[in-house]
Amino acid sequence: MAAICRENGIVWEDKNLSTHVERAEGPQSVPALLHRNAVIFADAPAYREKEYGIWQSWTWAETLEEVEALALGLADLGVQEGDFVAIIGRNRPRLYWSMISAQMVGAIPVPLYQDAVAEEMAYVLGHCGAKFVIAGDQEQVDKVIEIKDQLPDFEQMLYLDPRGLRKYDHSRLHQYSHVQDAGRAKRDELLPVITARQEKLHYDSTCVMLYTSGTTGRPKGVVLSNRNVIETSRSSSEFDDLRQTDSILAYLPMAWVGDFIFSVGQALWTGFCTNCPESADTMHTDLREIGPTYYFAPPRVFETQLTNVMIRMEDAGRFKKWLFDVFMAHARKVGPDILDGNPVSQWDRFKYNIGELMIYGPLKNTLGFSRIRVGYTAGEAIGPEIFDFYRSLGINLKQLYGQTEATVFITAQPDGEVRSDTVGVSCPGVELKIEKNGEVFYRSPGVFVEYYKNPESTADTKDAEGWVATGDAGFIEEDTGHLRIIDRAKDVGQMADGSLFAPKYVENKLKFFPNILEAVVFGNGKDECTAFINIDLTAVGNWAERNNIGYASYQELARHPQVMDTIQSHVEEVNASIAEDEMLSGCQVHRFVVLHKELDADDGELTRTRKVRRRIIEEKYDDIIAALYGDSPTVDTTTEVTYEDGRKGSISATLEVRAAKTLQARGKMAAE
Repeated sequence: MAAICRENGIVWEDKNLSTHVERAEGPQSVPALLHRNAVIFADAPAYREKEYGIWQSWTWAETLEEVEALALGLADLGVQEGDFVAIIGRNRPRLYWSMISAQMVGAIPVPLYQDAVAEEMAYVLGHCGAKFVIAGDQEQVDKVIEIKDQLPDFEQMLYLDPRGLRKYDHSRLHQYSHVQDAGRAKRDELLPVITARQEKLHYDSTCVMLYTSGTTGRPKGVVLSNRNVIETSRSSSEFDDLRQTDSILAYLPMAWVGDFIFSVGQALWTGFCTNCPESADTMHTDLREIGPTYYFAPPRVFETQLTNVMIRMEDAGRFKKWLFDVFMAHARKVGPDILDGNPVSQWDRFKYNIGELMIYGPLKNTLGFSRIRVGYTAGEAIGPEIFDFYRSLGINLKQLYGQTEATVFITAQPDGEVRSDTVGVSCPGVELKIEKNGEVFYRSPGVFVEYYKNPESTADTKDAEGWVATGDAGFIEEDTGHLRIIDRAKDVGQMADGSLFAPKYVENKLKFFPNILEAVVFGNGKDECTAFINIDLTAVGNWAERNNIGYASYQELARHPQVMDTIQSHVEEVNASIAEDEMLSGCQVHRFVVLHKELDADDGELTRTRKVRRRIIEEKYDDIIAALYGDSPTVDTTTEVTYEDGRKGSISATLEVRAAKTLQARGKMAAE
């Protein structure tokens, strides 16, 4: 039975669907959106991936055929309605398709972080009771095989890349393409089955389950409905005028809600093309080749790119370095105003155009940002200097604020209202309120259904009226309506003298410097603030090579006297900046150590989304923290580490405790 469908003024006949899309509201599920796109955008590119240096492309019509073939194969394997299907691997079109295929058969996709160790995967797979796993390659297959005895619900596993798997036991292991072939062979028999299951899908059916990063404890399974995903994708696409002709590069973890919304939700709503790089090593090259018009990256990615730019300029000739410095100074002065359409003098505009020709344009091309119409950063606060750098180049980089529980979008910055110190205004359909303790609450069509198997946490996070506690402290500006986030509510505290303690504010300022990769600031309830610092091995290593300084390890380079002096100068520069803010002047760093190892997700110190786990760090390095608040100039420490193959080991080191110069707050000096 064909369906006559209407949406946004578009009328189309879909012979593959019946009543489940024939509604005034439009498609009611992600599979229904795919069916729509296969009709109205049939020959437009939907997905691309790079394999062996060659880009391959699939149209929306071809994508529907691939997705349907896998759905038929999954039904043939025995996937039932309500089953959980885990998806593990790097960004690949076929893994995105598997999420839609799972929904076609009434199952629930659960993407996992591909870099998670087997133990972490065991918890998620066991918690949701996944019966089926779709894995990208041998590495992911091995992880599941290692823990399969801990998974009583596990039944079958599919894999994309057959390399290395020929001699494995295939009694419960199947090649992805073979499952598709089996589905195609039984199409006439199974198509009525999956069609009937799709017809049962509605706005409140579960679309996907995504696990939180687990900053403060075990990850929680966030259940998102079709309503959450489709309404959020629609409103956010309209907010930024996303178009069918846009394209994105899908390189962020598939288990992260942002990637799901950008690469599945918004891609299906607007019909734009999702491009998958060949590997993490080729990501930058692939970014330049694709030249996306819509781009998202967490602050760490922008920080790394800026670090690489600064390293290259340090290696450049004197004239080229001078030219870069002169035009970048001008870009910081007028670039953001030109981008926002504010008045700029003819001379400044002319000079900026010369800079575009000589510096900004080539730099954006090198970064892969030449075609970006809309760029976003989120996940944590970005340093103002880093943010302003990209906008000064003419890149429309904006900030958004969101959560997994909100299906990403809570606030975003409208064009022309972009600032480094806010996260924008409430997104369409989102309501905000600030509680007396400063915590931000919101409610919207994107609010999650529940935490799976965790009614207590659901009730603690979402009240009966649908208001969700973000866990972040902030305030709404009365004159602009912009939301300003101070820090995590649980991390914001007071110094011993009652002044405000906001560690993230200081950490972001420290991470602006290319030599600093990560920083963790302490001081809640203390008289003074102290800090842990990780050097950026790429930036500092480049400096060492240019100065003929040999080193054998991260630890040796981190404790080099000149490196310590450089980091101290950065800390003192940040202190001078903080001293100008009377409210936060108490957060100046008095003492610091450069850690002997990088903070690592495998060691539990960071989440898989690279967020600092403060409580774990405080417990793990309590001896170093004690030394920071003591009188000793050094501290001996031994730290357990996890190697890439899962083995445990330890690193011992003697760390130097450095004192940094602090300044009196400018407001206090004026008062005196």
